[in-house]
Amino acid sequence: MAAKPESAGTPELVDSLVQLSFAVQDVLARVSAAYDLSLTQLRLLGILRDRTPPMTAIAEHLGLDRSSVTGLVDRAERRGLVSRATSTQDARVTIVSATPRGLDVGRQVTATVTAEIETLVERVPARDRDGMVRAAMSVVGPRIGPGLATTGR
Repeated sequence: MAAKPESAGTPELVDSLVQLSFAVQDVLARVSAAYDLSLTQLRLLGILRDRTPPMTAIAEHLGLDRSSVTGLVDRAERRGLVSRATSTQDARVTIVSATPRGLDVGRQVTATVTAEIETLVERVPARDRDGMVRAAMSVVGPRIGPGLATTGR
C-alpha cells in the first residue's frame, strides 16, 4: 500500500474541502429555489441539457432507484420541463428528453449557477484556477464534465 502524502489528511485540507462543498451546495440550493426546482430537478435538467438518456441511466447517474426517478420525471413532465418516449430500439426502454421549456430553464439555471460560482472564486488568482480544475478532476474523476451536464452525486 502506497504511503499517503503528509498533507492528505490534514485538518486544513479536510476543513477547506468541506467548507468549499458547503459553499457550492449553498449556491445550488439557492439557485434551485429561485427557479422553483428541487436540487434533484436541477441535476436532471443538467443531465438532459445535451443528451436524451434512458430512465435507467438517469437513475444510475443520480444514484436513485428507478421508482424515485419515475417520480422525479413525472413531476418534471407535469411542469412541462421534460418528455418521455419509448426507445425505437427496445420498447421496454423509456427515453427522457428536455422540452424546449426545460432547455430554456436549464440555460437560465446554468447561467445563474455559473455567475454565482464565479463570484465564489473571484478572489482566486487566474493562475491558480487551472490548478483548482486539475485538483477537482483528480478527486472526482470522470464525473466532471462540461457545465452542469454531468453534475455528480
